[in-house]
Amino acid sequence: MMAHALSIIVGAPALAGLLLLLIPERRRHLVRAVALAGALVSLVMSVVVAVAFDKQASGFQFSEVVPLVPALGVSLRLAADGWGVSLLLLTGLIITGGVLASFTLTERAKEFFILLLVLVAGVFGVFVSQDLFVFFLFYEIAVLPMYLLIAIWGSSHKVQAEGPFQRAWRMFDVGGRQYAAMKLTIMLLAGSALILVAILAMYREAGGSTFDMAVLGSTPYGETFQRWVFPLLWIGFGTLAGVFPFHTWSPDGHASAPTAVSMLHAGVLMKLGAFGVMRVGMMMLPEGAVFWAPAVGTVAMVNVVYGALAAMSQRDLKYVIAYSSVSHMGVVMLGAATLSVEGWNGAVYQMFAHGVMTGLFFALVGLVYGRTHTRFVPSMGGFGAVMPGVAAFFTLACLSSLGLPGTAGFVAELLVFLGAWRSAHEVWALAGIVGAFLTAVYVLKVVKQIFWGPPRTEQFPELSDARHVEWGALWILGLAIVVLGLWPRLVLDFIDPTTAAFLQPLTTGLAHGQ
Repeated sequence: MMAHALSIIVGAPALAGLLLLLIPERRRHLVRAVALAGALVSLVMSVVVAVAFDKQASGFQFSEVVPLVPALGVSLRLAADGWGVSLLLLTGLIITGGVLASFTLTERAKEFFILLLVLVAGVFGVFVSQDLFVFFLFYEIAVLPMYLLIAIWGSSHKVQAEGPFQRAWRMFDVGGRQYAAMKLTIMLLAGSALILVAILAMYREAGGSTFDMAVLGSTPYGETFQRWVFPLLWIGFGTLAGVFPFHTWSPDGHASAPTAVSMLHAGVLMKLGAFGVMRVGMMMLPEGAVFWAPAVGTVAMVNVVYGALAAMSQRDLKYVIAYSSVSHMGVVMLGAATLSVEGWNGAVYQMFAHGVMTGLFFALVGLVYGRTHTRFVPSMGGFGAVMPGVAAFFTLACLSSLGLPGTAGFVAELLVFLGAWRSAHEVWALAGIVGAFLTAVYVLKVVKQIFWGPPRTEQFPELSDARHVEWGALWILGLAIVVLGLWPRLVLDFIDPTTAAFLQPLTTGLAHGQ
């Protein structure tokens, strides 16, 4: 079984989606059971791979190779390193929580679960693909279902048209789910076009015989070539990672997406972008990464502070968390830009920590919205007396978001800031600390208003605590936050050896650049 462990992880959700095609829509319990089984198989196999993984080895393990188009050098080449294993675990946790959070869905549930499972199969594929063409193919599979998931099952919200562009806002239905879905698709496809240009340029420069990432990564590309190709990958993948100013699709997408899609969107999809920048851009084009690192770090500073300030000014609960994700993804890119062991460990750990934290946030927002039918924060208050369980988990997510010691968010941010300081980028570290302070201000304000503010529960007669299966996602993700905060080595032991091995060519490139 271990010989095909990665194929099982990638294929289980896709196979579950195919089985759902054969099940009548009216058999809702069977539809949910098959969708949950597909998610659980991938989660369990991810845990099995993590247990069997040799943490002392820095290379790839569990390799599988199946030729697809030999004439072009395209193969289904799967393998996992420490980064991949940790992100497989993250994705397994989020999709399992997302499926459980969607059990209350009644409108076209079968089609929803099919698209959700196809999307997550693409996510799993990205984290273990070692063929750059297949990597890109899985990347597109992970991104494209988002349009239908938001356009069909998403929600619209009214955005007040003001200022000189109010006519355009009305014309494009800003705030509508169709607007959010189309904006997301167009911007991410534009980013994908840049990625494809970069991939084909690397393929041609390496001789045009294989897309094997090991071969392409060991090719001695010229310095000029790396300097113009790296920005294509940074902007292309960075669009999905929410890099400023290409982040604007993300808050609208978060706000309009259904609960499970928001969980996957912020929990793992944005991580695909950051993973692509680091795994493809920085590792395969080290001299380009060294040259552009100051720009990457400077833009990341903007992400951190701007995202936090934007979140502070929002009154829609989903927009608060959406802009919070922009800020936290800035921490990931800040760590990547340091080109240091601490910074890179922190960046990958932040992917995991932010993934479980924001997944928990959106699961909770879905519960609150399902009972109140509003996301307008000022209209809420005193909910903690009626839904104490939801209040406790929401507070836990907030504490991780602001980086409280004992939570996963603290470990990630500490490593990133330490990496920035030790690599002589003190300004980056200070910007990150400012962002953490601003985060504390807005998350504590929001949790106080919603759960501990003046009671307004009489306006919401359907208020109640989480029930039955709704507890599933909360406990899975909540425990992950605490366990990773108290026992960070559980994930860092996977990440650290891979980071040390990956940084060797970058260290060489840095020495060459100096």
